[in-house]
Amino acid sequence: MTVTIDTPNARRLVDAAAIRGAAIVGQPGGWCVMLKIGMKETPLGTQRTDKPRTWSSLDSCMQYLREELHIVKIDGIDASNYSAAAIHSKRRQDASERMRAAHQAAAYSDWLEKEIQEAIDDPRPSIPHDQIVANWQIRKAELLEQANRQGAN
Repeated sequence: MTVTIDTPNARRLVDAAAIRGAAIVGQPGGWCVMLKIGMKETPLGTQRTDKPRTWSSLDSCMQYLREELHIVKIDGIDASNYSAAAIHSKRRQDASERMRAAHQAAAYSDWLEKEIQEAIDDPRPSIPHDQIVANWQIRKAELLEQANRQGAN
C-alpha cells in the first residue's frame, strides 16, 4: 500500500519549508506529483483516500502545484511510464448533479442574504422582542379569562 500526503498537509509542510523538492511522474492516464520530504519521496494523494492524485494534463498539474501548494520549481519530469490512455478515467456520474446542487445552494444563499438585508434596511418601525412577549402574555391572560368565563356558563 502506497502512503500518500493530502493537499492540506502538503501545504503545512511547504509553509514549514519541510519539502525539499517535487517531481512530476507520468503514469498511464496522467501525471502525479512526488514530494521530497526529508530523504523520502511521497506521492501527493487525494483527500479521503490513500491513492495518488492524478492530473490528465501536465499543464493542470503545474497549475495546481503553483496555485494550491505554491511550488514553482520542479526537480524533474519523468514521462517514461506516461500514456494518455486512462486506466481509471471513469468519471463519477453524479458530478453534474453535485454541481447543480452547489449552484442551487449558492443561489439560495444569495437570495437569503438579499432578503435579510432588505429586512435590515426596512424603514418601518420594528417592535422589540420584550414588547411582543409582554403583549402575548396580556393576550394569553385575556383568552384564559374568557375561556374560564365560558366554562363557568
